[in-house]
Amino acid sequence: MDAERNPDYLRQLADAVRAFKVALEEFLALHVENTGPMAMAGGLAPAIMQKDGVDAGELERLRSEVALASGRIASVAPLVGMYIQVQGLGRIDPFAAWLSITQPKPLLEPANILDACDQAIGRLEGMAEKAQAELPPTIGVTSMHPLIWGAAGPLWRDGHYREAVAAAAEALVSQVKVRTRRNDVAETALWQEVFSNREPSPGKPRLRWPGVQTDRTVTSMNDGLRQFAPGSQLTIRNTAAHGTGSISEQDGLERLAVLSLLARWVAECELHEV
Repeated sequence: MDAERNPDYLRQLADAVRAFKVALEEFLALHVENTGPMAMAGGLAPAIMQKDGVDAGELERLRSEVALASGRIASVAPLVGMYIQVQGLGRIDPFAAWLSITQPKPLLEPANILDACDQAIGRLEGMAEKAQAELPPTIGVTSMHPLIWGAAGPLWRDGHYREAVAAAAEALVSQVKVRTRRNDVAETALWQEVFSNREPSPGKPRLRWPGVQTDRTVTSMNDGLRQFAPGSQLTIRNTAAHGTGSISEQDGLERLAVLSLLARWVAECELHEV
């Protein structure tokens, strides 16, 4: 995703500019502004002068903090177009040029940099709001059924999408085995049997959609699950478990979504047994 279209990144940059401004203000507190005739940018004297009695160690610590904070926002000026025009030099990045205020012939004055901070924050926040409004609606993987994401998460975060799908499918079928106490049949056959339209028998419980079993919607769900669950096993679990190649993040996400839906439906089903 491009930086200007990533609202989280833009907000993080705005916070980084705020941190830079705070560090700079703390550094400036150890100085006084040179308000004489040479204080204007382009003059001979530095724009700020160190106060008497300032601890050298503290001064160096704050100088280092400002420098680090400046480095963290190196991408801000080109991203938001935040430059200051300096006669004879052209456009200056005010965040990169902050140290010039302590040097002879300063390029900028403190007020220039502080104003640039506020403008950059405003531009970044405006860009973040625009980017947020343009984002398509999304549902993250962490919003999936806990059983599915709990099994898939560690592998998914490492980029092992096929393995994550396989682990999630295994977790789901293992839960069904535990719930129905069926360890005597293969996985595809298990799905076919637990959703079979035959009545439960000793050692062969069934999963049924809750409600009056003759109700049209209930019947539709039971018939659908009888086909959907084994189909998911064959098309998702088996191809992930027995495949050798990688799959894309999008492919993995779609497969996990199917497993998550199936897991929620299974959780809603009632166990019918004799």
